Amino acid sequence: MALTHFDAEGRAHMVDVSDKAVTDRVAVASGCVTMRPETLAHVLAGTAKKGDVLGVARLAGIMAAKKTSDLIPLCHPLPVTKVALDLEADEALPGVRITATVKTSGQTGVEMEALTAVSVAALTVYDMLKAVEKGMEIKDIRLLMKEGGKSGRYEARP
Repeated sequence: MALTHFDAEGRAHMVDVSDKAVTDRVAVASGCVTMRPETLAHVLAGTAKKGDVLGVARLAGIMAAKKTSDLIPLCHPLPVTKVALDLEADEALPGVRITATVKTSGQTGVEMEALTAVSVAALTVYDMLKAVEKGMEIKDIRLLMKEGGKSGRYEARP
């Protein structure tokens, strides 16, 4: 399979999607931030000095999804119709699990928007808790599912 972001001479370019059909598209991505149980306790108790960790990270992820084309050079600016982030404190991890769902009706998919939303939400969790723990890890960011367009549905293996 050829890489679509390179022309015949091997130069990077933005893919021309003008001939693609407008279809409903959705993408779901996930990731997590692992931390010590005592750091997670601040999230659960709402005692982080910077405020509501999960609420601020949720907003950061939503904002990031809308700005993906400003961050990733060859991404198309898209009319995003929905961005939903689920951030869940998980004592078994211990840490925060993050899932982003992004939707649009357009000529290209929203995989990068979902991945960007998860990434920035995770970075925000780190930023809000770094005074307590600098050794947190951002992990396992991946596309779980995408639907719509010529290639149809993709689901990641569990």
